[in-house]
Amino acid sequence: MSLATWSPCVREGDTFMVYAGPHSLLAVRAKQGLCTQTKYGAIRHSELLGRPFGSRFTCSKGGYVWILHPTPELWTRTLAHRTQILYAPDIAMVITMLDVRPGSVVCEAGTGSGSLSHAFLRAVAPSGHLHTVEFHAKRAAQAREEFQQHGFGNVVTVRFQDVCLNGFGVEGSADAVCLDIPSPWNAVAHARTAMKRAGASWSSLRALAGGRLCSFSPCIEQVQQTCQVLESNGFHEMNTLEVLLRPCDVRTISLQIPDIGCTTKRECVTDQGCTPTGVVDKEKGLFLFNTGCIPREVPGHTGYLTFASLPPARDF
Repeated sequence: MSLATWSPCVREGDTFMVYAGPHSLLAVRAKQGLCTQTKYGAIRHSELLGRPFGSRFTCSKGGYVWILHPTPELWTRTLAHRTQILYAPDIAMVITMLDVRPGSVVCEAGTGSGSLSHAFLRAVAPSGHLHTVEFHAKRAAQAREEFQQHGFGNVVTVRFQDVCLNGFGVEGSADAVCLDIPSPWNAVAHARTAMKRAGASWSSLRALAGGRLCSFSPCIEQVQQTCQVLESNGFHEMNTLEVLLRPCDVRTISLQIPDIGCTTKRECVTDQGCTPTGVVDKEKGLFLFNTGCIPREVPGHTGYLTFASLPPARDF
C-alpha cells in the first residue's frame, strides 16, 4: 500500500492515520503485536489489521478514533519535522503553477522532511519521476526510506549532494524545477541545465512552454537576487506571490429587529417565527442568522513563491 494508490483495508506494514479530533492526528505503521497509545486508550494492531479504512475503532478506555487512509496532505500534518516544511496552501500553488501531472519529470532541491516531495510524487505517478537533492546525509537517507515505505521507490531518486555545486544529476529532462534552499540563485544555472530544451513542436504544448521553475524563499532580499539571476539565465514571465490562508468561520449573529410597524413584521415573519434567512426570537426582539466571519487573527507570512518560465531552445 502506498500514498499514491488506494487500499481498502489495513494490512501488515501499512501506514495508517489515527484521527482523534481536529487537532489530534497520528501516523502509525501497522505491525502485528504492537500497541499505539492515544488519549482515548490503546490501539492494538492485531485488532486493527483487516479493518477497512474510514472505520471507527474503539480504544481500550472506551473512547474511539477514526482509521484513515494516508494521503500527502495528512502526511504533511503528521511527519517528523527534520526541517521547516511547506504546508498545503503553498504546496497546492506550487503543483498548479508548475503544471505537474502524471508523467512529469520534476527536479527538487532541498528534500528536507519530504512534505512537498510526497505531493510531487503523487502528482507525477505512475509514469513520471522526481529527482530530489538533499545536502544532509542523514536527512537524505531518512527520506529515501520513507519513500520506499510509502510505495514511491520506483518514481523517485534521492541524491545526497550539494545542488549549488553539483546540480541535480540530470540534464535536459525536467519539465519543472523547484528550489527550496537558502541561496536559490546559486542553483539557477544547474536548474537550466536540468530542464528540457529540445526543439518544440506545435503538437506539444508542454515542449512549447519549455519548462517552469519555482523558488521558495522567506525573505524578499532572496527573491530579488534570485530574480536577477533568473533574468540573466534567460528565464521569462517571472512573478512572485505570497499565499495567505484566510478561513471563514460559520457563526450565529444576532441583530435587533427594527421597529418598522406591525404590519410589516407579520409579513416578514412566519407562524413558526422563521424568515427565509434566519430565526426571529420574538421575546428578546432579536433576529438570529448564520453567516461566515473572517477571524480577527490569521496565519502570517510563510514565504514567497517565485515562478519563471524557460522558453524552448527553438522559437516559433
